[in-house]
Amino acid sequence: MRLLLDTNALLWCLYQPDRLTADVRDAITDPNNDVYVSIVSGWEIAIKVSSGRLHAPRDVATWLPSALFVHRFTSRSVELRHVLAVEHLPRHHGDPFDRLLIAEAIADGLTIVTSDRVFAAYPVPIVRCW
Repeated sequence: MRLLLDTNALLWCLYQPDRLTADVRDAITDPNNDVYVSIVSGWEIAIKVSSGRLHAPRDVATWLPSALFVHRFTSRSVELRHVLAVEHLPRHHGDPFDRLLIAEAIADGLTIVTSDRVFAAYPVPIVRCW
């Protein structure tokens, strides 16, 4: 399976793994699965840390790449085709970060790991964190 962690799933995986179900933890650690983190999540985390809405253990530019390496997650770049695909998504979700993650997953055939119930309204496979 090719999994794309949304930002909450990434943070739970790194700092609160007990919030993830056993099935989700197994899927993330299964060596047969590829686990991806979009740069969209890095962008969202950096914005929230800089605005004081999220506490980080240290500078995001330091800990996030290290965390991805330690957990063997692969970072993914956003391409123009992902950004443009957002235009055609139904407006079920208002969060621009989540909309871009959804567009990326649809375009590239990824399964999103998320705690957000609204993702189910889109034509993308999801694995629920709860």
